[in-house]
Amino acid sequence: MVDLSIRIKDLVFKNPVLTASGTCGFGEEIADFVDLSKLGGVVMKGTTLKPRQGNDYPRMAETPSGMLNAVGLQNKGVDNFEKNIYPNIKDIDSQFIVNVNGSTIEEYVELTERINALDKIPAIELNISCPNVKEGGMAFGVSCPSAEAVVRAVRKVYDKPLIVKLSPNVTDITEIARAVEGQGADAVSLVNTFLGMAVDANSRKPVLSTITGGLSGPAIKPLALRMVWQVYNSVKIPIIGMGGIMNATDAIEFMIAGASAVQVGTAIFIDPTIPVQIVDGINNYLELNKIQNASDLVGCLQM
Repeated sequence: MVDLSIRIKDLVFKNPVLTASGTCGFGEEIADFVDLSKLGGVVMKGTTLKPRQGNDYPRMAETPSGMLNAVGLQNKGVDNFEKNIYPNIKDIDSQFIVNVNGSTIEEYVELTERINALDKIPAIELNISCPNVKEGGMAFGVSCPSAEAVVRAVRKVYDKPLIVKLSPNVTDITEIARAVEGQGADAVSLVNTFLGMAVDANSRKPVLSTITGGLSGPAIKPLALRMVWQVYNSVKIPIIGMGGIMNATDAIEFMIAGASAVQVGTAIFIDPTIPVQIVDGINNYLELNKIQNASDLVGCLQM
């Protein structure tokens, strides 16, 4: 029997498959279709200090081999999370991770302090890479000084595993990865969506209300895979890879390139059971190839 578990600092995931933030709400939304306890973890919808209405409609569009979204971190704020979400998910046998967002460093810090007080939330994913908000978001993740500043401030008030979500919309993602590692990040997750655009030829107008949005899905997989490999060869902390993972083979490729775990996102819109299918597929691959531990796959790319 193979060991699917992976570790980030002192946090153990039963297997390397997590859901990606923003693609299954807070987990409850897909609980009728999939046993959440079979997943390594659930990275919940982006949460902010105060409620956010998000961007105007239309804010999603299908594209060849992918989709654009410009939801804009719509959520009811941390008060609602504490009162109405946390009680429902805290005893599920999986690792539930809060995706933390802010418009200022002070907001990131205050929200992190609130989440730190919740015993059953074992880690946060610090999102410094959202391309769909006008303030904060990706602005913090596109330069080393700003990325360092927000991670340094959050690290001071957070004593659990800190995962930092990186933007691909930069010149050199390895520089950002090294910068956040230097300020105390325990892991990095990458990549967030690529900035993209869709135009309606008939109306001659942008499809999205925000004009641009975040591109996800199979279209970005080769780019995401390349960035995971680059970061793996640049930092010593674990990587959680994402970007167009649709099946177990995709997930295994990310692990071979250097990801200790993966997040599944766009595929959930097609079939919410795909993450569990990927868990089974990784297990079968390890058994077939007589590999005892999932961690032995990480970074085993043959050159």
